Amino acid sequence: MILIKSQNEIAQMRQAGRIVAEFLEAIREKIRPGISTAELDAFAYAFITKRNARPAFKGYRGFPASLCTSINSEVVHGIPSPKRILKEGDIISIDVGAIHNGFVGDGAWTFPVGRVSDETQRLLDATEGALMAAIAQARVGKYLEDISGAVQDYAEARGYAVVREYVGHGVGRSMHEEPQIPNYRQGKRGPQLRPGMVLAIEPMVNQGVWQTRTLRDKWTVVTQDGKLSAHFEHTVAVTEGEPEILTRL
Repeated sequence: MILIKSQNEIAQMRQAGRIVAEFLEAIREKIRPGISTAELDAFAYAFITKRNARPAFKGYRGFPASLCTSINSEVVHGIPSPKRILKEGDIISIDVGAIHNGFVGDGAWTFPVGRVSDETQRLLDATEGALMAAIAQARVGKYLEDISGAVQDYAEARGYAVVREYVGHGVGRSMHEEPQIPNYRQGKRGPQLRPGMVLAIEPMVNQGVWQTRTLRDKWTVVTQDGKLSAHFEHTVAVTEGEPEILTRL
């Protein structure tokens, strides 16, 4: 069942989303060669808790950290570690959730570490572009398939593949609510979008094949061919007018 949020609930989600947006802006200045992903995670915990919120990921289904930090060929769910040191030319997906007054904000951004190659930057630009194309479809009267198709069309037109095993989702009092939001067409329109739906839209786009595998830690998902992957995510409210991005300043 898709839970429709009231105006008051969306106002609460706006606060949670702002914490996520402010964090993703702040972490940008921390990402540099030589820093460990454990240091980024410690920064996240302090940042979120100082704002009377708590990290949505920490302890979720046993996940051990406040952030998912996924480097290069890691797609999602990378576990922060003092042994994972960022290097010049890397890319890192920072996926973060914050719970404030019982509501979840969920967002992700893939950042360059220092200077990256033009080829790598094109992947980042294409994935961010796919996210924004999908958000533009989050309007009353559209269908879930319109969001999914926008991601697939945008990414594939630029020579990339979209991950199929992991999807976006509804979000509210729980981090994962209905509906699931694939990043590719499934041949059915799915539910029609209505005011009050709140969706975490999150393209995961690969340089090579779309297939992935999970490492022995049972969390970290990597591309099957070892090529780069990027991940961008916003929490978006469907309104009577323009889609409202709750995780953007």
